[in-house]
Amino acid sequence: MNATHLECSLTGERYEAGRVHNLSKAGKPLLVRYDIAAARRTLTRQSVADRVPGMWKWRELLPHDGEPVSLGEPETPIIALTNTAARDGASTLLVKDEGRLPTGSFKARGLAMAVTMAKQFGVERIGMPTNGNAGAALAAYGARAGIETVVICPSETPEINVTETAAYGARVYVADGQIDECGALVGKGAAEGLWFDCSTLKEPYRLEGKKVMGFELAEQLGWEVPDAIFYPTGGGTGLIGMWKAFDELEKAGLIRSKRPRMYAIQAEGCAPMVRAFERGDEFAERWEHAATVATGIRVPKAVGDFLILRAVRESGGAAIAVPEGAILQAVDDAARDDGFLFCPEGGAVLAGWRQALQRGLVRHDERVLLFNCANGNKYPLVDRSRKLVLGEADPAAL
Repeated sequence: MNATHLECSLTGERYEAGRVHNLSKAGKPLLVRYDIAAARRTLTRQSVADRVPGMWKWRELLPHDGEPVSLGEPETPIIALTNTAARDGASTLLVKDEGRLPTGSFKARGLAMAVTMAKQFGVERIGMPTNGNAGAALAAYGARAGIETVVICPSETPEINVTETAAYGARVYVADGQIDECGALVGKGAAEGLWFDCSTLKEPYRLEGKKVMGFELAEQLGWEVPDAIFYPTGGGTGLIGMWKAFDELEKAGLIRSKRPRMYAIQAEGCAPMVRAFERGDEFAERWEHAATVATGIRVPKAVGDFLILRAVRESGGAAIAVPEGAILQAVDDAARDDGFLFCPEGGAVLAGWRQALQRGLVRHDERVLLFNCANGNKYPLVDRSRKLVLGEADPAAL
């Protein structure tokens, strides 16, 4: 392995690399640490540019040391939403489109890494709770690696996510509860030795895959970071991962000390991070009766809550809750104005940026980067088509 050790994100207690791990003894996520001095010798701006594009080119700061379990993960593009920005009087608005990845979402990054490490450790069966896209990614990479997968979904998980996950050969169960309750069942099965628990942040390597988003955006923006990043936040792996990535990039000599302000975006119907942020709490209480069209951020209780809040506060950002109507309106506006189809969680992020503008949390002239976490075509859309009888149609009336 490239990792020197792992450490508890709360206590700092060290754990041996090269072994299977879930949470620390304190019940908190483990963070992978690297020999940054060794990485500096081969990881340079030029060497990165010369390598084959994709998430695996950052090998000095990734844990695997063999052939990855890969479905051809590309570097996702950053696209300027020129008309969307102009609608709100802003000069620059960028979106990193994670919907271009295998299985159509950013979950591919984390699960590619987690499954790669599971295969390296000889894991034969993996269990996971999911609101949708993570289950599909686990099932796809599990099939690629020859690892059996068991996925438990809340009943409100979009049908396309359930059927996609099953198509890859996973054993899929739809349950009558929220994702943290599904996770409790996965944890029980793991404790009984039935499978390895790959829940969000309950194993250390999904985070390492997700942090590549931070590596990529820095290189794509000329080794600079944006003024602000708006990120859809449920379990928060990507936000936590990017915050870790920026620290590693600076230590490796690839970027300067500037950091973006991190904005964690949640829906008003499930906003435990926003409530904790506004109260000044270190940890977030469970959100009861969670409900939102943006199912990917419908996470009532996140194991990495304190890490999300820490990154938001250290960066000078904020946690913002947006209403359902604003989410749907944002999806509609970006599609019509810029031809860009956000997923609902991405719509929440655009709505969050609009709210931040109104509240004076960001300026109209700042370089802001939004994350669209999945392909918008994976979600139900309003049918605005009209019926036409060809024999009676008058083109002038169309």
